[in-house]
Amino acid sequence: MHNVKKWVIDIILVLIGNALLAFGYAAFAIPINLIVGGATGVALLLSHMISLDYAIIVFIINMFMLVLGYFILGKKFAAGTVLSSFAFPFFLSVFESMPQLARISNDILLCTIYAGIFIGLGLGIVFRLGYSTGGMDVPPLILHKTTHISVATLINVFDTLILLSQVFFSSFEGILYGIITVFISNAVLDRMILLGEKNLQVLVISSKHNEIAEAIFKEIDRGCTFVNVTTGYFQYQQQAVLCVMNNREYAKTHQVVMDIDPTAFIIGSEIHSVKGRGFTLPNIDLDKKDFIE
Repeated sequence: MHNVKKWVIDIILVLIGNALLAFGYAAFAIPINLIVGGATGVALLLSHMISLDYAIIVFIINMFMLVLGYFILGKKFAAGTVLSSFAFPFFLSVFESMPQLARISNDILLCTIYAGIFIGLGLGIVFRLGYSTGGMDVPPLILHKTTHISVATLINVFDTLILLSQVFFSSFEGILYGIITVFISNAVLDRMILLGEKNLQVLVISSKHNEIAEAIFKEIDRGCTFVNVTTGYFQYQQQAVLCVMNNREYAKTHQVVMDIDPTAFIIGSEIHSVKGRGFTLPNIDLDKKDFIE
């Protein structure tokens, strides 16, 4: 039942992501002839050479890339991407049939910014689920698998190459605006992928590590891990307290540590994608003894 519910939610979110992506293109990029990247950019480029509607070309590109992704990235990738491969061209056609969308704004800079925002939001929602929108997302994902370079960085590179390939069909100014859209969309994409996952990793080095850990358990309701450390100058071997918490809890934690040991050394660093007890799993009830020590 849980898997069915998750599957239904994923389908809804993938459809929303593709709708936002198509809206960004249809409402802001295409009406002002903004040069864009991705499968839509390739389709616009090919539409200058062959007499086919670019929405149909996008569909053909998506199908080709879907097959390529199936063989290189596996069945799970293809299963999660097949919906986007059909949904994006569908939403693109629907939004194109609404003439009022073509009159939202004639300001090229405004359209450039909002095209980047909506494209980034759409991609971010789909990528966050571990799926792809298909099309020209597939080559960056394949390269990411082998090189481990950031997906957003690889998309930037591919989109920039696609933009430059349209130099014969557009002005240099149009390409510059297109590059702005690419960078805005990928900045939003990065933010969407990490949305809600920013936390702090706090390391406390103190001779009163036991007292500090106990206070964090009781007053902050966070778990701790003891880490063996050796001080640099005196070469003392002792334990440090390692704890992960959200930003709102840091000020209180800092005060708790200072109350116990004003000379404690505290390091706080931003981290992402925390999994486990207190974050993606429920807390352990310390009043109960039905858990393994």
